[in-house]
Amino acid sequence: MLSRWMTAAVAATGLLAAATAVNAAELPKITIKVVGNYSNLLQTKEVEKPFWTEMLAKDSNGQITADYNNQDILGIKDFSLLRLTQAGVADVGVGDISKMAGDDPVFEGCDLAGITTDIDTARKACDVWKPVMAEAMAKKFNARLVALGNNPPIVFWCNKPVTSLDDMKGLKVRVFNTTQSDFVSAVGATTVTMAFGEVVPALQRNVVDCALTGTLSGNTAGWPEVSTHLYPLPVGWSIYYTAVNNASWEKWGPEAQAFLSKEFDKLEDMNWDIGGQATDQGVNCNIGKDPCTLGKKGKMTLVELTDADKKRRADVVQNVVLVKWGKRCGKECAAKWNDTVGKVVGLTIPLDQL
Repeated sequence: MLSRWMTAAVAATGLLAAATAVNAAELPKITIKVVGNYSNLLQTKEVEKPFWTEMLAKDSNGQITADYNNQDILGIKDFSLLRLTQAGVADVGVGDISKMAGDDPVFEGCDLAGITTDIDTARKACDVWKPVMAEAMAKKFNARLVALGNNPPIVFWCNKPVTSLDDMKGLKVRVFNTTQSDFVSAVGATTVTMAFGEVVPALQRNVVDCALTGTLSGNTAGWPEVSTHLYPLPVGWSIYYTAVNNASWEKWGPEAQAFLSKEFDKLEDMNWDIGGQATDQGVNCNIGKDPCTLGKKGKMTLVELTDADKKRRADVVQNVVLVKWGKRCGKECAAKWNDTVGKVVGLTIPLDQL
């Protein structure tokens, strides 16, 4: 059964669906190989999997279907996912776009640690930076960026008491991209990079003291069972991409391309919608409050953010995160960021420091 989020989206686009149905007879018969996001994520269960396994076939009258699997089920590291898409092992791959920053720093550009603290601004920032990421993806991976989405805000999950950013000094903190490492190092913690699926045993065995992930992403993966304190300072959104191998895209032909372009636009809207719903409930679920309909109630302690911590976050973002990323990406890239994302978030990379 389609999720309630998808049902609402389809209902809101009735005319578009009708037009799609009329043209479905002209579509070629296609099966798309998809490697999706982590199977235990809310957005995977509520949007991504139903999109590929139900909605696409319904909207195309059965002409376009998917062979859908998840990266964790297949044992694929998300750092290598886009390369598998590039190689044609999959027609479509879904993963965290910031994990491609080792190939090109532009992939971090709309989700630099701490630059946005609300989902509406995060989407606006990614909307204006999407063409830059799409160009890099096409050049470096022969792939077409067709949709973005977000996790709930990335915050600190700790297995020991913390009361402020000062308490992070000397702790081992799991991060999963370079810009998070810049932020966490700047507050005096030691960064440890590891995949999402490795975090629960790492927290359980005190390999790390804290770990970064989304408020509801961690909840559905069982993090409240191995963490005691939730420190809700947002340091990103773990923006994820849906990318199509360009050779596959060309092979499918113009009718399928036109149809899929409309479908991917709907997918992107649904991605952000479920991300917003998860954002609203994420903290509640972890501390055992209502409403919590999307996750499981935990018993974590919520740490109150102080004005001092918010000020320190802003200082670290301006003086460390932006400058370090600007140096990685280069002056031309940083100038482009200032004219796009910078205007959305009200920040400027000091080009004279690069």
